[in-house]
Amino acid sequence: MALSDIAEQLDQADPSLARYNRQMLWAPIGIEGQKKLKAAKVLLVGCGALGTVLGNLLARAGVGQLTIVDRDFIEITNLQRQVLFDHDDIEQNLPKSVAAQKKIARINPEVSVEAVVTDVNHSNIEQLAAGKDLLLDGTDNFETRFLINDVSIKHNIPWIYGACISAMGLAMNVLPGETPCLRCIFETMPPPGMNPTCDTAGVLGPTVSVVSSWQAMEAMKLLTGNRADLSPFLFSFDMWDNRFQQLNVKRAREVADCPCCKHRQFEYLSGKFASATTSLCGRNAVQISLGTSTRVAFEQVAANLRNVGKASFNKFMLKCPIVEGEGERRREYELTLFADGRAIIKGTNEAGIARALYSKYVGA
Repeated sequence: MALSDIAEQLDQADPSLARYNRQMLWAPIGIEGQKKLKAAKVLLVGCGALGTVLGNLLARAGVGQLTIVDRDFIEITNLQRQVLFDHDDIEQNLPKSVAAQKKIARINPEVSVEAVVTDVNHSNIEQLAAGKDLLLDGTDNFETRFLINDVSIKHNIPWIYGACISAMGLAMNVLPGETPCLRCIFETMPPPGMNPTCDTAGVLGPTVSVVSSWQAMEAMKLLTGNRADLSPFLFSFDMWDNRFQQLNVKRAREVADCPCCKHRQFEYLSGKFASATTSLCGRNAVQISLGTSTRVAFEQVAANLRNVGKASFNKFMLKCPIVEGEGERRREYELTLFADGRAIIKGTNEAGIARALYSKYVGA
């Protein structure tokens, strides 16, 4: 269709679509694609670096309903890369999902946003995903990603994986029954401490933008019905070293003996591999126990924590002080990590805070 014909159609289109004029000029979207976006329901799991860019882009694109789930609150160190937040949100002490909801309402009031402040786990993720057209990964840990993967395959809901650290990023589409799932690529979670996190190795804003922009573009393709244009590759890059790759993972689904998409064993969704938390009476501490057997390399964890606090360890356990926030929001914690991946977070009785600290500083 000629551009002049598209422009003529847009002149006669529903006035409520006027804000998307430049987007609808792109022929693969057009008026019909925009209507599909308006009718779409998306679950965004995590509203940190990736999640805020995704929420921002999809709200501006006109996705009709966004459910944003996050367990955390906003800190000053988030503002370098989490684009929906500002100093006012910190002063109001808002949870991330609530602050995102308020900001999106000012960006595009036509988008319906549900803010959910909770820790996503095997007991609630199916309810959160029910009726959604797409699941988006804005998380920071493999346990939650494997949960998303299980729900996606079990209920035939596409999802888009994304991850970033320092200047490096990964992203991939998961289309149940068509592409490899995440467990075809990563069979098990990495041992605690083996991978650095944003809070131990840092992360650059442009890295976040590249990963989440890739995810948002793929989301728009899928939600407008342009499935043939979806990327079949695992997108990988290191922006600092100027390396960009598209890894062909098509055969992984055939080659891997995947417990999830091949045998339909939803081990994370069943709670088999779920981590558990226990508040330790009278100690102002929470114990986190992993659902999988593992062995921690204390030397690697201590190296990852070198910019956080002075970690000390022996063959039995590692200890490290952690300070978060400034002024009235300053909080002091102590992480004790055991050889089997179990940890005690001293300084809180709240399971959500303990899980967040574990994800930030240990990983997995």
